[in-house]
Amino acid sequence: MSRILLIGSHDGFGRDLQSSGALAGCELVTAHGNVDAVRHVRARAIDVVITDPDTPVRDDLALVDELLAARPGLKAIVLAPAAAPADLIDAIRARVFACFVAPFDAGQVAEMTRRAIDAADWRDGISMESGLPEWISLTVNCRHLTAERLIHFMSEYRRDIPADDRDSLMTAFREMLMNAMEHGAGFDPEKVIRVTAIRTSRAIVYHFRDPGAGFTADMLDRSALSNTGADPAAHLDRRAELGLRPGGFGMLVAKQVVDEMLYNERGNEVTLIKRLT
Repeated sequence: MSRILLIGSHDGFGRDLQSSGALAGCELVTAHGNVDAVRHVRARAIDVVITDPDTPVRDDLALVDELLAARPGLKAIVLAPAAAPADLIDAIRARVFACFVAPFDAGQVAEMTRRAIDAADWRDGISMESGLPEWISLTVNCRHLTAERLIHFMSEYRRDIPADDRDSLMTAFREMLMNAMEHGAGFDPEKVIRVTAIRTSRAIVYHFRDPGAGFTADMLDRSALSNTGADPAAHLDRRAELGLRPGGFGMLVAKQVVDEMLYNERGNEVTLIKRLT
């Protein structure tokens, strides 16, 4: 039976986690503070630790270091009352599994906890090449789990914009990341995608580079990008004639969200620009 350690006296939140179908069959243990958490981890096997929702990210990361010294295979999910972009950068560098900022959705935390329980070979999935509040560069391996973790980190990282704008922006980010992993790398976990996120005073910029062969302009008539009018599915017949499965919807969705989408000549790099109002 998988064992989860929840730090802090938050009975209602703990009950919500326990009642989630995602954690069926798991044992949820509560620690009444960080010192008690260290005692629990040293005394018995713990699969995932969820930090105290009332403690800041900096304190949580220091605790995670101590817990990992006792249990190297432990996975950590950080809950924090607030987090600046620099805090999220530190969390990625510390290789915590996920970070949530208040207000919390117990169902989402439970789902991510389940992914942590089931995850294997995940720790090197996201590598930070450059980490500044206004510019981060990452190398990520091509796995569904890595994509899910990165999308969540990036959503929390952009807490400085309104929720509706952030949700639509993350839709575009997700579509292009998944497109790069699927079409550019074939979801080969040995291949990597390079992702850069930049925040200027007037815009948010995302850049993706995949290891694939890319595409050329004459290939667009096979994708949803060429059918943005009355019949957005018209390209399906063309792809069927060529023996190809449906494609291009991710790029179409992203193009409708951002202000500019720019591809390099080879077609394996794309830049998304979303102007801020």
